[in-house]
Amino acid sequence: MSAPDNEPSLKGAKDSFVESLRTNTSLVRRRLRAPELKIAEIFAGRQSVTPVDILYLEGTTNPELVEETKRRIAGIDTDDLLQTASLEELIVDEVDTAFPMIAYTERPDRFCAGLVEGRVGVIVDGIPLGYLLPGTVGQFFKTGQDRSQNWVAASFLSILRYLCMLGSLFLPAFYVASVNFHPEMIPARLAWSISEAKTDVPFSTVFEVLIMLLAFEAVQEAGLRLPGPIGQTASILGGLVVGSAAVEASIVSPVVLIVVAIAGIAGYTVPSQEFSAALRIWRFGLAIAASIGGLFAVTALAAVLVYRLAQLESFGVPYLTPFAASGSEREKGHGVIRWPTHRVKFRESALKTRNQRRQG
Repeated sequence: MSAPDNEPSLKGAKDSFVESLRTNTSLVRRRLRAPELKIAEIFAGRQSVTPVDILYLEGTTNPELVEETKRRIAGIDTDDLLQTASLEELIVDEVDTAFPMIAYTERPDRFCAGLVEGRVGVIVDGIPLGYLLPGTVGQFFKTGQDRSQNWVAASFLSILRYLCMLGSLFLPAFYVASVNFHPEMIPARLAWSISEAKTDVPFSTVFEVLIMLLAFEAVQEAGLRLPGPIGQTASILGGLVVGSAAVEASIVSPVVLIVVAIAGIAGYTVPSQEFSAALRIWRFGLAIAASIGGLFAVTALAAVLVYRLAQLESFGVPYLTPFAASGSEREKGHGVIRWPTHRVKFRESALKTRNQRRQG
């Protein structure tokens, strides 16, 4: 049993889920020995007949959430349940969105922490992941080591992740809008430097940004498809060669290369790669909107994004939780800041757990 590849642990458990369902449930039982831990098994897929285990803490998890999860999994109508999308797309509330609706993890300790919070866990035989329902925005910005670090450091890193998410999403659009429509927002010396760098570039600003964003995505995709060591080398060399060659050939200006590089690196701070991929899609739309109507168009499209996210629900829970929550004292342990464990007295009210008290 090896350490998780996608969720490295600096100060915590080193084991991870595997393809064997019974091994995975034993990893959970090893951490949660309470008799309240219940496991219900359902077989899905007409041809594959894949066992799916539903895990929850009786007396804590909302019974309606448990029954709804059982109903959706039992109602899966497919020939096989061999891939992750076969499960995710058939039980979520909304499939017409790029944002993930279910959180998953490779780490049993993080999975068990989700069960203690009052979530429902799902483990599928043959898939080395544990799903946690419902999936909310707050879940996708948490890491397994948040509870292993000092709360001050963990809170700082959590705030940094949210700021980097905003930078990754809006920085290219802000640059396009500032150069094309709002040059008065740029300091005089910086504006002169940008103008001088663009002297020999024959393309518009939005074309420069879009072509570099596309090149960034192509290099990243190529690195993922190649074997590990080769993929890393190809990504580094590809980024350096493409960026340097584009600047030297006066296809893009150096400032655009810096803006796209910062936005790309900032996007990697988001723990969920699926959520990061959704942000990258919207980043293209915001850059195009900025080229059409400047910051006014960017603001309008950002409002559409927030409105769209506010419409989404995951198993009856608002997708924007904890930001869509009431913000009361009981919710302070589940927001951006990771408060000390002894101060988190209650579970998330959005989960409607039967036992709201967590500590004491």
